[in-house]
Amino acid sequence: MIPQQQKPPIIWLNVALFTLTFAIAVIGVPLYLYFYHLDVALIAMTVVAFCYCGMSITAGYHRLWAHQSYQANRFLRLVFALGGAFALQNSILHWCSDHRVHHRHVDHNLKDPYSAKMGFFYSHIGWMLRHYQASRYHDYSNCSDLQNDPIVVWQHKYYFLLAAMMNIGIPVIIGLLLGNVLGALLFIGVLRLVLSHHTTFFINSLAHKWGTQPYTDRNTARDNGVIAWLTFGEGYHNYHHIFENDYRNGIRWWQFDPTKWLIKSCSWLGWTTNLKVTSADRIEKTRAKMEFMRLQYQFKTLPNNSARLLQLQYEYEALISKISDYYQVKKRLIDLQQQKLANDYENFEFMQQYESIKQKLNQQRRDWKYLVQQYTV
Repeated sequence: MIPQQQKPPIIWLNVALFTLTFAIAVIGVPLYLYFYHLDVALIAMTVVAFCYCGMSITAGYHRLWAHQSYQANRFLRLVFALGGAFALQNSILHWCSDHRVHHRHVDHNLKDPYSAKMGFFYSHIGWMLRHYQASRYHDYSNCSDLQNDPIVVWQHKYYFLLAAMMNIGIPVIIGLLLGNVLGALLFIGVLRLVLSHHTTFFINSLAHKWGTQPYTDRNTARDNGVIAWLTFGEGYHNYHHIFENDYRNGIRWWQFDPTKWLIKSCSWLGWTTNLKVTSADRIEKTRAKMEFMRLQYQFKTLPNNSARLLQLQYEYEALISKISDYYQVKKRLIDLQQQKLANDYENFEFMQQYESIKQKLNQQRRDWKYLVQQYTV
């Protein structure tokens, strides 16, 4: 950790914001519930506002602007820009600049803005309480592409005005409609903000501390389904850190990733385009390589390990080879079906070849899975 005498100046505005909003939420909400009845409509609107803020950060700030994992029309970009101001996590330009530095220098104590190696508190909120990154605070040279987006430039220029309008105006308007301005300011204004802040901060802290590393152990990022439920799908963070340009974080149908579902749904309306997806063979090979490296390290610590290491190497190379064969044939099959170039006999022969290669791959997957389970402790 940084010695006390070398710590940079405190950012008092951030300290006051995080302290006061948290205190009001922790003290004010229980007192309100004690003295007033629970308004279902108010709770519903708080949840809606929370989801709007969260999705504006994940789908907008993160996957759209920071990683360019898809493109969105002007309307959707405007919606996300306003939602980002509502979430009160700085402008798109500033947020994305920090995040791109984080990916480029992940876990580097001096360069990663919210390095997990600096401890849970630092990566969660501490990095925003002092001028740790003062030398590059207004350096947006890594976001030159975003500076060509008029909505990004507009939101950055008027960020504080937009943030004030969204965080005060929306709760007041909803409060007037519900006939409960005090409750709206407390729940939609403060409680929603605190929840939005800390669940988003979990991606920088918890998602680098708690979970599995199925794709890479070269950084601290983890996959965790529980965190995904709290962060609109961002909990599959190990996957994200190695395939950062994929518009998905949860790649399985059963993984909770509402941000992915929103982006995909908007593509059916023509609101989103150019959705980037990592190829299935690359994902499978990356996961297999991670398992291979772990077993290889484990086998090297065992006595009389030569036979085990040879078997491991053989099974791994066989798996990688069959994965390549299968996806090459599958791609050709899709091309033939789309172009309708093959006659019925050629299709029949090719389908037989495809099924044969598929069966061989599935058998090799089972052999590999058995090997991994047998020696994983």
